[in-house]
Amino acid sequence: MKKPALPKISVPAIDFKRLAEDFKTLDPKDPGLWPFAPKLVILTALFAGLLAAAWFVGWSGQLEELDSKKKREAELKDDWLAKKKQAVNLDEYRKQLADIDRSFGDLLKQLPNKAEIDAMIVDVSQAALTRGLKQELFKPGGESRQEFYAVVPISLILTGGFHELGGFAADIAKLPRIVTLNNIKLNPRDKSGALLTMEATAMTYRYLDDAEMAAQKKGKAAAKKAGENK
Repeated sequence: MKKPALPKISVPAIDFKRLAEDFKTLDPKDPGLWPFAPKLVILTALFAGLLAAAWFVGWSGQLEELDSKKKREAELKDDWLAKKKQAVNLDEYRKQLADIDRSFGDLLKQLPNKAEIDAMIVDVSQAALTRGLKQELFKPGGESRQEFYAVVPISLILTGGFHELGGFAADIAKLPRIVTLNNIKLNPRDKSGALLTMEATAMTYRYLDDAEMAAQKKGKAAAKKAGENK
């Protein structure tokens, strides 16, 4: 069975010549008598003009503001989700902080205080003597202060056998306080190579007491203020 054919809709052709004649005969004093076609064209043009004016005067700025608000909303949402995640893991963060504080305290205990630093220097010298090394140079230098600790370098020139020098390095690593050997240089002392000379810098560390840290912070604050006043 054939489907019934749909009726064809015919679009009336626009007579531009007649439309132009209608525009020529328009009476601006009596728009009520204007033909339909000119009325439609003029109203359409006015409507388009109003839309364009509204866009440039207010809508464009409002749309830009809307886009800005949407971006801000997304940023606030991401920030809220991040803070929510932190809040959920707050107990875990506190536990990690406690572990860090405990580890820091254990490391701090390995640093001698001001009164113990002389004994620490003696321990380094004693480690060399115990291994039978000849100390051609053993010279503690001036300390360099950091945020919460100070570094005391000791310039060393030791002479002895390879195994004795290695044993000295192992003994330094076993000291109860932190001491590091830096800038190590080994040179043969004789033609046989049985004796070696080791040049190195032993770095010893001590923590600053409360009074020293307070004085250091005060000095930094004064230096910063002086720099700002220049």
